[in-house]
Amino acid sequence: MSLGLIGKKIGMTREFMETGQSVPVTVIKIEKGRVLDIITKEKRGYNAIKVGFFNLKNSKLSKQMKGYFAKKNTEPKKILKEFRVENYESFKEGNELGLEIFKEKKFLDVKSKTIGKGFAGVMKRWNFGGLRASHGVSVSHRSHGSTGQRQDPGKVFKGKKMAGHMGDKNRTMLNLEIIKSDFENNLIYLKGSIPGSKNTTVFLRESVKNVSRKTIKEKHEAKVKAAAAKKGKK
Repeated sequence: MSLGLIGKKIGMTREFMETGQSVPVTVIKIEKGRVLDIITKEKRGYNAIKVGFFNLKNSKLSKQMKGYFAKKNTEPKKILKEFRVENYESFKEGNELGLEIFKEKKFLDVKSKTIGKGFAGVMKRWNFGGLRASHGVSVSHRSHGSTGQRQDPGKVFKGKKMAGHMGDKNRTMLNLEIIKSDFENNLIYLKGSIPGSKNTTVFLRESVKNVSRKTIKEKHEAKVKAAAAKKGKK
């Protein structure tokens, strides 16, 4: 697992590039993480760091967790995450991790929870066409129709697309481009939309895939260079 951070989705807006191009962006307020523990191969068989995010009232803790944070001599944290790292020697207990860890990055993976839609029918949940809207269908225009077969096998298979609970699931968006980082206010602007409503907790990590595509800025620079080269040839 690569190093990551946690933040809150503030909402969507747009950013204007130097070219005048308008880019839709999602704004995320990054929460600084505190290193609570260094885990080594000798201890557990792998190298990792444990990081705590979001301050929490002492009254919300169990006795065990009160003892844990007292031992670590730090304020209580709501979310604890482990990140496997090779260079664990460069981290120390009490260190803070912020937006600077993504300074050299161009793309990020984002994980968040989708908006819950409650109990939904098949037309909304699976985009079914529904039954006939005219003669021959009575009070079941939006139903899914038959679900089983004949005597053999005589059952409904698991995973059949039917009405049920929709949304409220963890989803990961891969390779979202970083448009801008505001280090003073701990804000990061990512291209496009991400799942969830406002104030949803968002998990960000370095991109696990090797992304070969160019960023908007790089595309523009390449265009300018090509235009200059063409002009020079003339």
